[in-house]
Amino acid sequence: MNVPTRAVFLDRDGVLNHAIVRAGRPYPPAGLSEIELLPGVRKACAALRAAGYLLIVVTNQPDIARGKQTREAVDAMNGWMQRELALDQVQVCPHDDRDACACRKPAPGMLLEAARQRNIDLGASFMIGDRWRDVEAGRRAGCRTVYLNRKYGERQASGYDHEAPDLPAAAQWILKRGGIMNAQQGWKTKLFADTADLASMLRLAADPNIRGFTTNPTLMRRAGVSDYEGFAREAVAHIPDRPVSFEVLSDEFEEMERQAIRIGGWGSCVYVKVPITNTRGASSLPVLRSLAARGVKMNVTAMMTLRQLEAAAEAVKEAPGAFLSIFAGRIADTGRDPIPVMVAALDILRAYPKIELIWASPREILNIAQANAIGCHIITVTPDLLGKLPLLGKDLDEFSLETVRMFETDARQAGFRLEV
Repeated sequence: MNVPTRAVFLDRDGVLNHAIVRAGRPYPPAGLSEIELLPGVRKACAALRAAGYLLIVVTNQPDIARGKQTREAVDAMNGWMQRELALDQVQVCPHDDRDACACRKPAPGMLLEAARQRNIDLGASFMIGDRWRDVEAGRRAGCRTVYLNRKYGERQASGYDHEAPDLPAAAQWILKRGGIMNAQQGWKTKLFADTADLASMLRLAADPNIRGFTTNPTLMRRAGVSDYEGFAREAVAHIPDRPVSFEVLSDEFEEMERQAIRIGGWGSCVYVKVPITNTRGASSLPVLRSLAARGVKMNVTAMMTLRQLEAAAEAVKEAPGAFLSIFAGRIADTGRDPIPVMVAALDILRAYPKIELIWASPREILNIAQANAIGCHIITVTPDLLGKLPLLGKDLDEFSLETVRMFETDARQAGFRLEV
């Protein structure tokens, strides 16, 4: 299975090269003699490429359909630009609106086709353009969008994620927000992705800031996993270099121990998740001690009290590696502040250097910042929450403006009217 990649989709004229502006409207250069790269474009493209993004141009060239330009001339300009900027691909729509094609922006056809060809995760990708059609195509494809507002005398874009004056500024914004924890220097807490969707796991494995993975039967059921061991072995085969936790399924302790031994044999990176009790409330501590003596790495789960943590730490202290998961999010669900519990848990575990504390079931980005502030070793984060991580430290004035724009766009698109 190929790991999905990320891309930055770029309009051409007005983004990479100077557009020819006449009567307030942009037009493409007629040929190679007129094409001129905008300032800073080479460095911006190089920075995006170095960060692991594919660079794909998606350009409307309706003058071909209108008989004002030849495909050969357009291809010559695109070929020159592809060589100059080391672009991965150039997609061209040669049609006009009357052709009702699927590729002419604002239709997302060019982005969708490139994603199909290159296994691109559109949700982790960006579209940069200087016209409303570019922004709308990116939105329809599921990308985040950056609008270069050239103040043309035409319909303006709306509903974009960010506005920038030029490509270098757009690239800087993407590099700050596009990679998980890109801007978080000196971050102490390790991020473990909490998911059982194999495609998501493989995509996240491409990010070095994701330091491990956790799964559970609930997540696997939601993801449609039918073959537990097959799923787990495939995940481990593709992610052999980071911890991955898989849970025992039995509620009976003898069978639970046998399952744990089997799961532990799936790979050296595997940690076996064992609940602190079974469904009848009986303690799992004897199982934990036995597995530790057998050299099984464990992730003791579903804990919410310091009493449970202390007992589990003593039970697994001889294991070659162990995580203890306190469900801080569920503690918060009861109206209690989980931070004092987590701080006290870290104090307890100072006596157990081979054991790491997991802040489990976080509910919001704030929890990630809280975990880091107290020095928690690990926090498990769902893909949905990871998708919000670029908001960490976001400028609140900028966020306020984006919120106002979102409300305005939704009201307009819903067709709401209020006569006064």
